[in-house]
Amino acid sequence: MMLRQMKYFVAVIDCNSFTEAAEQCYISQSAISQQIQALERELGVELIHRENRRFSITPTGQYFYSHCKAILSQVDDLIRETKRLGQDKELQLRIGYLRCYSGMELYQAVEEFSKLYPEVSINIVNGTHEELYDLLRFGGVDLALSDQRRAFSNLYINYELMQCGCYAELSVNHPLSRQTCVTLEQLQGTPCILIASREQRDTEQAYYRNTLGFGGSYVFADNLEEGRLLVLSNRGFLPIESAGTLPPPGASIKRLPIYQGNQQILRTYCAFWRRERTNSYIEDFADLLKKLMTREKQPV
Repeated sequence: MMLRQMKYFVAVIDCNSFTEAAEQCYISQSAISQQIQALERELGVELIHRENRRFSITPTGQYFYSHCKAILSQVDDLIRETKRLGQDKELQLRIGYLRCYSGMELYQAVEEFSKLYPEVSINIVNGTHEELYDLLRFGGVDLALSDQRRAFSNLYINYELMQCGCYAELSVNHPLSRQTCVTLEQLQGTPCILIASREQRDTEQAYYRNTLGFGGSYVFADNLEEGRLLVLSNRGFLPIESAGTLPPPGASIKRLPIYQGNQQILRTYCAFWRRERTNSYIEDFADLLKKLMTREKQPV
């Protein structure tokens, strides 16, 4: 009963009117007034000071109001999440990650999460940034591990994981491989290898050229393994980010930081999920991933 009375009380304060609050709650004005009076009797305090046809909230009522708002919000979240879980045939967490991502922490996070929540089934897909964005928008994944390419939207939880340096993987037979770092200007004469599906090639190329400033020509690979084979055959350089701990490049590949001016190019990696689908599993996985990615890492 008190929960309903709390809703009535909050409605009156929010509307600053017993009449409007009664309409909003689909009860009569006399009924909502009686319920709040009953609430005050049960608490033994005055929440609303009444004077003729006017009223004001007391300091005690203000305290009660602010806490009521928080409690009612938590109750709404609890009801929504309980309904969602009850509608699912099984508990699952669907994760999308960038096709060019090669850090080890995602796999470690999946392993640790599965130990904590063995009842949750994990499904994983990869894609380009735009493909992951579409999957997130239309409910294909619950969480996407991706780079930031657009302004943050209030429709999503934009959980920043880390800022990471941008590197170029080059064949040891490439002249630039003997340097300790490379600049965008030096790389212009070498094709840039991008990991993208056929449908997303133009979008990826436009982003790397117009936003990141990678000039020159482009070569495309369907996956990371194919991209590294192109590097080994000295067909171009593969841009990657140190989002977590990268595996060793191998004896035939050199990994060099990419500079623009006097600073290494940095990218922001985030975990994204739709705000209305927030639940403890998504939040715990994102926290676990961030903890793993930001711990002290070995040099790339």
